Amino acid sequence: MKIRKKGIERGIVALAGLPDRKYMLFFLLTIFLLLPISVKSQCETRNEAFKSGEHVMYDLYFNWKFIWTKAGYASLTTNAMTYAGKPAYRLNMMAIGSKKADFFFKMRDTVTCVIGEHMEPYYFRKAAEEGRRYTVDEASFSYKDGVCYVKQKRTHRDGRVDSSNYNDSRCIYDMLSILAQARSYDPADYKVGQRIRFPMTTGRKVEEQTLIYRGRKIFEADNDTTYRCIVFSLVEYKKGKEKEVITFYITDDKNHLPIRLDLFLNFGSAKAFLRSVSGNRHPLTSIITPQ
Repeated sequence: MKIRKKGIERGIVALAGLPDRKYMLFFLLTIFLLLPISVKSQCETRNEAFKSGEHVMYDLYFNWKFIWTKAGYASLTTNAMTYAGKPAYRLNMMAIGSKKADFFFKMRDTVTCVIGEHMEPYYFRKAAEEGRRYTVDEASFSYKDGVCYVKQKRTHRDGRVDSSNYNDSRCIYDMLSILAQARSYDPADYKVGQRIRFPMTTGRKVEEQTLIYRGRKIFEADNDTTYRCIVFSLVEYKKGKEKEVITFYITDDKNHLPIRLDLFLNFGSAKAFLRSVSGNRHPLTSIITPQ
């Protein structure tokens, strides 16, 4: 898919709490339309999906040598705030493994982002304790003359800091800001197997990501509720071979709420299932009522 200088081809993205490149734990969805010329207008869109006060909870499961075990929980909250004197939203995601799961892989992640009233990224931070590693990744966004600038840094446990700068004529997102913006769009025009590419900062570097649209499926979540879902897969390419990283399911309604994620890890696999949601902006019309 070609990227135009004065716009962004339709794209999709998402979110997670996995080690290093795979640390986009959940919230991966997106579909943004071809947008106007300036980067700021590319980054801006009307919020159609969520409101302040939304709170989502997930149960986490790990698979180790064919054994599935409940491994902890994750949460995503959205609240209104003021940033640099302007109306904004703060999105906060936490992923916490249980003591039982710590035997296999310890995970304590907190991810925060600040976006403008029109969904433009301002700030991103991820504090992650994953296995024996503890890092804090940060990214600050600014816009000038049709260019998006990102200042990034990673702080290690020992105080060592790696920093870098990046700019692009396209809008650059982080794992939560792209989720917030993209939830407002309708994926009805996508064809099964279609690939979507997009740039995303991790706080350490900016990477081109690839998402594949898999179609629609029915899924029963951990809250004993069955949903109509839209399915996407995040993939990476190594030595010319395609490797699936995450497959995720989002509600086929105006909320576009992620309710299931299948994660393929180096040490096994993991799943995240929706447990509860409150403060949602729209009715969950994707719920299938038993006959």
